[in-house]
Amino acid sequence: MPKMKTKSSAKKRFKLTGTGKLKRKHAFKSHILTKKSKKRKLALRHDTLVHKADEDNIKTMLRLK
Repeated sequence: MPKMKTKSSAKKRFKLTGTGKLKRKHAFKSHILTKKSKKRKLALRHDTLVHKADEDNIKTMLRLK
């Protein structure tokens, strides 16, 4: 039986924290930034955690589960 490959898209977008949670970047920060406020762009800079409802799917994509 061949090895199971991880999804390349998930590998590029998510990182595992030391405690086993999944870290992700915010969307809406790549273009059309002139109309967005400084406060909004500043908030989008920081990483956040993946929602609990989505964790299982992403861990399956990363072959962690």
